[in-house]
Amino acid sequence: MIVNNSWYLAAWADEVTTTPLARRICNNPVVLYRTLDGKANALIDSCSHRGAPLSLGTVVENGIRCNYHGLVFGCSGACVEIPNQDNIPPKARVDSFPLVEKDQMLWIWIGSMEKADESLIPDYPFHNDTKNWPHYHDVLPVKCHYIMLVDNLLDATHLSYLHSASVGGSSPDVHMVAQNDLSTTDNGITLNRFMQNSPPPETYNNCVALPERIDRWQEFEFVAPSTVIQYSGGVPTGKDRKTAGAPRFDMRIFHTLTPETDTSCFYFWSVANGHDTDNPAATETITEEIQVALAEDKAMVEAQQLRITELGEERLANNAADRPRVLARNAIKKLNERQNPETG
Repeated sequence: MIVNNSWYLAAWADEVTTTPLARRICNNPVVLYRTLDGKANALIDSCSHRGAPLSLGTVVENGIRCNYHGLVFGCSGACVEIPNQDNIPPKARVDSFPLVEKDQMLWIWIGSMEKADESLIPDYPFHNDTKNWPHYHDVLPVKCHYIMLVDNLLDATHLSYLHSASVGGSSPDVHMVAQNDLSTTDNGITLNRFMQNSPPPETYNNCVALPERIDRWQEFEFVAPSTVIQYSGGVPTGKDRKTAGAPRFDMRIFHTLTPETDTSCFYFWSVANGHDTDNPAATETITEEIQVALAEDKAMVEAQQLRITELGEERLANNAADRPRVLARNAIKKLNERQNPETG
């Protein structure tokens, strides 16, 4: 299910320049670019004259020029210039999409423009707090339906199997018996997990010199349809995490999935270091560790998508540990019904 009437991350703000960027979003070809004065803009990636991709064009003073026959389109999508022609037909225009720059991200609305409420865009001020939360961000193309990655992110029980040598840790029991606090919100769910007196996973040890036993936490906020905000960490067993100093591990990850097609998506992610903030090498280390885990996830969900495409999803059963992802899918369904009541 792709909820068109929703905000999706189109690009990191620093990805979009005066060189046009082509990206398919919710099955729509989109061109992203900045005007010469720096405003980010999104149009359908096809000239209204002969259909050439505008992403092969050039940003000029009054818009983006199609490099096939020279038509120029402004930010609204209206054609503003046709070479050697004063009359501009009303049909000479392309679709434009609302695009909002916030927290170093560019959010796009593909659906009905009258429903594009900017207050629905998730807040993430940590991207702007480089002193306390230095971070790295990137985008990963993944060949699976975006909901499968939502499932994956909210399923902590896979960590000790798929990520046993990285973020998960080698003891499945740690995750199976974790204390869970799960609740629904108006637009998603929250899931808080606590693992007391547990061995630190390899990723934590590679970043911080921790003792043999720590108290761990994982806090997740899911915002429908496709954003997961995560805060994870650990302190020596028995220490109060609110006041404990070093050694401790603190990590924030921002995950959001943007549908490309029905079986592919863009996985936008950032990871922030909160335990050794003045040390760029510490942020580099935690980034490398997360990249390992993301590569493991990508390989698994892409293989999973192939089997689901081949055999269908109806044959699959849920486990007790699937409760968070089931509630997340319910939240996506409710959002779609709320935004598209005519399809309910």
